[in-house]
Amino acid sequence: MQSTTHQDPSQAIPEPDVPALVLEHVRLSYLDAERRLDVLRDIAIEVMPGQTVALIAPSGTGKSTLLHVSGLLERPDAGEVRIGGVACSALNDAARTEIRRTDIGFVYQQHRLLPEFTAVENVALPQMINGLSRRDAEERAKQILGFLGLGERLTHRPSELSGGEQQRVAIARAVSNRPRLLLADEPTGNLDPVTSGHVFDTLLTLARVSRLAAVIATHNLELAMRMDRRVTLRDGVIVELP
Repeated sequence: MQSTTHQDPSQAIPEPDVPALVLEHVRLSYLDAERRLDVLRDIAIEVMPGQTVALIAPSGTGKSTLLHVSGLLERPDAGEVRIGGVACSALNDAARTEIRRTDIGFVYQQHRLLPEFTAVENVALPQMINGLSRRDAEERAKQILGFLGLGERLTHRPSELSGGEQQRVAIARAVSNRPRLLLADEPTGNLDPVTSGHVFDTLLTLARVSRLAAVIATHNLELAMRMDRRVTLRDGVIVELP
């Protein structure tokens, strides 16, 4: 990631021949009023470093469940989830938590920033939890926020930021630990069209210049067309779209 005024905030580049995410024959069901609901039937997908994938499907088809399984927040009933080549389905909770902390970033429709902390502090905290000193974490947070056009908003709290600015801080927080994979669930769903475009530009730029793989659930077809791939869920199976 290059900028004339800011240092590249994403130095960790996954091996180009190792997929950031692989789902192999993933299945997941729930019991609903004593009836089994097959949400994910036979999911198979591979996402390479730097690749952006739009997940387009109606509500209730399993988009969020798919993201949760990909992000190791839920275990599948069958199949394998690989993050950076590491098979994760059989790992214990501590090992899965470690991979989530180091290799996966999450962005949600709601920014979920801590209201009592500034933009810099919100982005620095995950790094400090990961063992970085406060000084180094805040320096890196400033670099990322500067790259995202928030250099003059570093000391502002979420209530002092616009919706688009809040979401860009959330994106900065998600990539602060240099993950391999970014998972985003309707990240622009609460924003107006112009602001949505700006936030989406941020996500795509980060993915492409830092070789960050990204799977983004969205209903916005115009934004989805700007991504490398588009997929949908039909009867619990991933289908590639043109």
